[in-house]
Amino acid sequence: MSTSDQPARATDVLRYTAFATDPDGGNPAGVVLDAAGLDATRMLAIAADLGYSETAFVTPGPAGLGPEGRAFTVRYFSPQLEVPFCGHATVATAVALAERDGPGDFAFATLAGTVPVTVAAADGALRATLTSVEPKVSEAPAADVTEALAALGWAADDLDAQLPPRIAFAGARHLVLAAATRERLADLDYDFERLKSLMLRLDVVTVQLVWRETPSVYHVRDPFPVGGVVEDPATGAAAAAFGAYARELGLVPAAAELTLHQGADMGRPGVLTVTLREGDARVRVSGTAVRIPA
Repeated sequence: MSTSDQPARATDVLRYTAFATDPDGGNPAGVVLDAAGLDATRMLAIAADLGYSETAFVTPGPAGLGPEGRAFTVRYFSPQLEVPFCGHATVATAVALAERDGPGDFAFATLAGTVPVTVAAADGALRATLTSVEPKVSEAPAADVTEALAALGWAADDLDAQLPPRIAFAGARHLVLAAATRERLADLDYDFERLKSLMLRLDVVTVQLVWRETPSVYHVRDPFPVGGVVEDPATGAAAAAFGAYARELGLVPAAAELTLHQGADMGRPGVLTVTLREGDARVRVSGTAVRIPA
């Protein structure tokens, strides 16, 4: 039997929600802790069958990545495609590994690069902190911003002029658009195919929609049509990219901690903590994860 023909047992796919302590909050992710023998076709089929925005597939890491038994290769699949990096599935995977192997440090080899993750117990839950790859922030072409607004059904004055559009990367590319009001952010009803087409052309994974409540507290939403998902409930990769965006635009000091609230408008509230360190370009994203009961 070929690997693509091998059925995955239901017990092989663990279900966690990340960035929440309640199984009904945060962002659900599938986690396959032993993906040896599964090819990309089978991984995609499992992810599509599960239907979560991403499922992580874990195999032993390459030699030299980290201590034996604490280093892994992780691949991430949405229901429609493989993505280079996924923050919430990384948090979920790290917590699943910590429950099996004990808290501490892990190293994940991803398509985006090496991602260190530390898991520690806090307030009765396991909390994972991932460290992004080196981030980049670039201009968003005006014509593409106009097209994104049209797909979203937003007017130009729906944007916050103090937070200009950018394309931000910290493992995956995201188009960052800031809403001028919380009401604008809450009212999300977009043209799925039109936005998907633009995102494929720009090679962005999500559109990171943000509203600034205070200098350190933001509310965010992430349309994810390229993955076959209308909206991602809590997006760690976009949170990391947004941390790089905030630093690049001088919105925060060199060392800062940001709190991102996501998922409330979907009925799945979650909290993501973004930490910036002076002298280190990388961005850290932290959150809890808990098992979803069968």
